[in-house]
Amino acid sequence: QVQLVESGGGLVQAGGSLTLSCEASGNILSINSMGWYRQAPGKQRELVASVSGRGTRTYADSVKGRFTIDREYGKALVNLRMISLKPEDTAVYYCNVDGTHDNHDAMNLWGKGTLVTVSS
Repeated sequence: QVQLVESGGGLVQAGGSLTLSCEASGNILSINSMGWYRQAPGKQRELVASVSGRGTRTYADSVKGRFTIDREYGKALVNLRMISLKPEDTAVYYCNVDGTHDNHDAMNLWGKGTLVTVSS
C-alpha cells in the first residue's frame, strides 16, 4: 500500500504565505507526477500545480508567479510554496500522486486534503 501524508494548511491573512507538503511512502515503483489540486466551496476541483518525473512544472494561470512547486525525489515528497495569498485561494488542497506500484499496477492516489483559509 501507499500512503500520502499532507501538511501545512491553515489560516493566513491576505498577502501572507504558506507551504504545503505531501509525502508518499510505501510500495512505489515509480512516480510519473506529483501535484496539488484544490476545491473551493461550490466549485469543481482544479489543478493548482504539478511536477512530472522529469521536473516539468505546470501551474494554473491564477497562481503563476505566486506559487512554486518543488519535489524532493529521494523522498517522493512535494512542496507547494504559496506567497501573496488572496482570499480566492481559500479551498481544500489535495495532494495527488500518479505512478506505478511495485507490483507494476498503475497508481493514482489522492490525499485527504488540507484546508487553506485566506482572510481579507
